[in-house]
Amino acid sequence: MIRSLAAVGAAALLSSFVHVPAHAAVVSVSSVSSLQAALDTARAGQRIVLARGLHTADQPIKITRSGITVAAQTVGGTVFTRGGFELGAVRDVTIEGFVFNGTSTLSVPAEAQATRITRNTYSGNKDGASLSVSADDVQIDHNTFQNRTNEGVYLQITGPGSEIAKRSWIHHNYFYNHQFTGANGGESIRLGYSHKQSKSANAIVEHNLFEKADGDAEAISIKSSDNIVRYNTIRNSKGYIVLRHGHRTTVEGNLLFNSGIRFHGNDHKVINNYVETTKDRAIVFGSGKEADSGPDSKLHDRPDRVTVAFNTLIGTGEVVDSDGGDFKPKDCVLANNVIKGSSGGVVSMHAGSTVKYEGNVIWGGTGGSMPASGYKSVDPKLVKDANGLFRLASGSPAIDASAGTYSYVTRDFDPQARSGKPDVGADEYNSSAVRKPLTKADVGVSAP
Repeated sequence: MIRSLAAVGAAALLSSFVHVPAHAAVVSVSSVSSLQAALDTARAGQRIVLARGLHTADQPIKITRSGITVAAQTVGGTVFTRGGFELGAVRDVTIEGFVFNGTSTLSVPAEAQATRITRNTYSGNKDGASLSVSADDVQIDHNTFQNRTNEGVYLQITGPGSEIAKRSWIHHNYFYNHQFTGANGGESIRLGYSHKQSKSANAIVEHNLFEKADGDAEAISIKSSDNIVRYNTIRNSKGYIVLRHGHRTTVEGNLLFNSGIRFHGNDHKVINNYVETTKDRAIVFGSGKEADSGPDSKLHDRPDRVTVAFNTLIGTGEVVDSDGGDFKPKDCVLANNVIKGSSGGVVSMHAGSTVKYEGNVIWGGTGGSMPASGYKSVDPKLVKDANGLFRLASGSPAIDASAGTYSYVTRDFDPQARSGKPDVGADEYNSSAVRKPLTKADVGVSAP
């Protein structure tokens, strides 16, 4: 268990006045060399604390003992300007509270299982990923990734050889201000690679905040299968949530402002999301350059059997769109969404797409390419709540108006339980709304 920062600080202060035996619960050191010596003799359960200040690791700081925590004396006060840690074949190691400035980065190799990376800051341009994870069961939480202008991602989930790292848990991180101006290669999170698209990562990406994620059109780029992307907030970013490659990922309950969702691949569920944008293309059904991607393909895969249901989509022009490509969406579903536009057709699906439409409520435009049987054109009576989210008002025609059976949609975007016949859109009408967009106070190194 990670002790409180106040307790750690008190222990570090005490150790500066008295001798602390090597087997103590907390061992405080003042330099990189003394840190290495402490790590070489560390025992499971120990917390090794490096003093505040600027540190340069000309040689990698090697962690070869399992079950230990390596921590900064105070979160954000211990800064590496070059070099950093090298993890060996260890398990249950926590790295906490450091700042990786300059060229300093961090990698978690495949043999470092069940590592936790928490409350660290990754600032500035790096050579490659700021943080790269190849091991299984790694928790990446309450970190801040910020202020990058060169090519490369903030967080790369990879894996050994042709395998994918499994069960990554990525939560309560702050991704801020990636301003790479190239056409590709500046994602905030890249989960997998195209050549690993068929591998089941079983990752969960939740409760993260993205602001100014402008380094790529993909803020969260999923290139693996069987993942969950939920309850994240993206604000004012070029980057979307993009299911670029892979299958069977669920995108649920995200709050997106001037961002959106695009997908390729098969059998995804895009449910309970709230997208509010001053642009068009809140949801993009990606057309493909091939019907089904092979294991080594980098081409866009046609979306097959993707369900987009119970979302609230507020935009202008074509709110739901499909992009270019020879292979059109096949056997997909657009159901029970509230779609509010400003003028023209709110849905624009390329000819040749096979999409089932049912139960949608649209307002502020026409159905566009959506057949009249797939929607009602009626004011959903959206009202803005205290947290700035448009919700259903009492008497909305979207209440109890959903069509079809979607048994896996048991809650809304709050998340609160849906009852009876579910309401259309991301919000199940309830007088006790609880959801609010994430702010900087909720994520990153200083959040609770």
